[in-house]
Amino acid sequence: MPHTETPGTEAAPAPRLRWWTELPLILLVYACYSAGRLLARGDVSGAVDNGLSILRFEKALYLNFEHPLNRFFTREAWIGIPADFWYASLHYLVTPAVLVWLFRSRAVRYRAARTWLMTSTLIGLIGFTLLPTCPPRLLDASHGFVDTMAQYSSYGWWGGAASAPRGMGNMTNQYAAMPSLHVGWALWCGVMLWRYGGTRATKAAAVAYPLITTIVVMGTANHYFLDAVAGAAVMGAGLLLAPFVMRTSDRIKAAFVRPVAPVAAASTTASAATSPTGSITDSAAPSPTGSPAASSAAGSSIVSGGCQTSAGERIPRQRESRLGAGAEPGASPKDAGDGAPAPAR
Repeated sequence: MPHTETPGTEAAPAPRLRWWTELPLILLVYACYSAGRLLARGDVSGAVDNGLSILRFEKALYLNFEHPLNRFFTREAWIGIPADFWYASLHYLVTPAVLVWLFRSRAVRYRAARTWLMTSTLIGLIGFTLLPTCPPRLLDASHGFVDTMAQYSSYGWWGGAASAPRGMGNMTNQYAAMPSLHVGWALWCGVMLWRYGGTRATKAAAVAYPLITTIVVMGTANHYFLDAVAGAAVMGAGLLLAPFVMRTSDRIKAAFVRPVAPVAAASTTASAATSPTGSITDSAAPSPTGSPAASSAAGSSIVSGGCQTSAGERIPRQRESRLGAGAEPGASPKDAGDGAPAPAR
């Protein structure tokens, strides 16, 4: 027997997200992130010390991939210039594009994905505040790094001071190297493309985009290898915290938004009673003929000539018996008349 919900107790569908509420939310989080980076510049000497500590730790573990990559990008302009364009622009283009794609074609997954991205971004802001780090390109030249953004600045819109547009270098925090959210956001995009892309091309892009971004941030001397590792760790922490953030948001929304009462069913169910023969009939007022057992609703059993039929079945019209008042039920059709029905057998 199929399960039917009681009218008025159906679970309310989840509210559909709208772009005019999502866009201001995303812009607000990004504005807070950008403002937090500017406010968390920290001490320059402390940032340089932190950068050198990371560099010494990597050399001790033979993880210093930045030097060979930076020398290659500096020597080969055909790879260094595209890498600078990659670093300066793609995280502003690919991340919003994946968000819009999820919103339009994977709406069920969008809220969790967006919450994961925002939570990780705010965790990264905490890292910038607690551990300001000088990137390799801003270290003294004796450490062997070349700022490719400055070397190839005439080819792009960025200036020699930072990856920001010319004249806006002072509006960015150049000591926000740990963790690398370039790598973190690229990893998020890769996970989304891998899980929901469906084609071989999207899966290839899911692997290539974060991998190339990791190489680019080191080759351009904008991040250490451990900055990239920290960016991936921040995304992992955001993934773990995203369900808690969503539940907290739902509780806050439920506390301040008045819930809508469920709509009651428009029709009421008639009370049922059991007849002496065991069949279920509707309890209703007596029919005009005075018979209390007469059926008044569709679905009740129909009784005719001692034979009970199923609900809704029509009985062919029978002609009136021509028997007299004293005729016996067992009389033959010849005695009862030509139009009399045959006796039940």
